[in-house]
Amino acid sequence: MAGAKNVLGTDLQTCSRDPLTGFYRDGCCNTGADDLGLHIVCIRATEEFLLFSRERGNDLSTPHPEMMFPGVRPGDQWCLCAMRWKEALDTGAAPPVDLEATHISTLEFVDLADLKAHAVDGSAT
Repeated sequence: MAGAKNVLGTDLQTCSRDPLTGFYRDGCCNTGADDLGLHIVCIRATEEFLLFSRERGNDLSTPHPEMMFPGVRPGDQWCLCAMRWKEALDTGAAPPVDLEATHISTLEFVDLADLKAHAVDGSAT
């Protein structure tokens, strides 16, 4: 995980420490062999996306403290599965992405142009 790169080819930045995110709950969208869902896209949650995700069986809004999951609210940044973001993109519900905090492996599933088109303010450089 040390030295991980983002989709821009620079060092992977922290996605969020509040709420604490990442498959490894280290604040970053790091990945490894045990991360089968590939939680590598750093999103900024929107109400529209949270509803979309809930309708598809992945309720990100409801807290589950026993799993160290606080629940995601609009405006929170969160490491999302690459294929869930792609699915949201394909249906017009893709949330904004923090490019500097999105793991480079995301480019195996999504074009950089699509990510840049959904970049949060200031992360498209």
